[in-house]
Amino acid sequence: MTHEDYMRRAIALAEGCLDTGDVPVGCVIVSRSGEIIGEGRNRREADCSAVAHAEVEAIRAACRRLGSWRLSGCALYVTLEPCPMCAGAIINSRIAEVRYGAREGKSGCCGSVLNLFEERFNHRPRLYGGLLEPECRALLERFFLDLRDPSEI
Repeated sequence: MTHEDYMRRAIALAEGCLDTGDVPVGCVIVSRSGEIIGEGRNRREADCSAVAHAEVEAIRAACRRLGSWRLSGCALYVTLEPCPMCAGAIINSRIAEVRYGAREGKSGCCGSVLNLFEERFNHRPRLYGGLLEPECRALLERFFLDLRDPSEI
């Protein structure tokens, strides 16, 4: 599979958020061998939990799958730039690389607001932004447009 294939799977997961009223964010974690070992989607509204972000869900699933909290050598694909909480989870799980789609100007920690991965933590994943960004951004825009009253548009 290609980087785009993994991101398309994350987009498909994000689309599953639309039925629950959650902001559409999807995430997959891929092992060194190229196998998807963890998946997650934003579930804050569905679970009434501030920490039910797509990245946290995917990290939990990948850790269970591997039987370890260390995800060394794994890659994380997410449709929206990680927030501070998710950046911390990525650092703590030792994920090797992060590929994200759309930038997040309000809470993005891969450079939009700040880059937590440039700080002096014990682990720094490689970052790649803009993967299938138009598709990721369009999904978010559609979600937020649907929240508005049609008479306001």
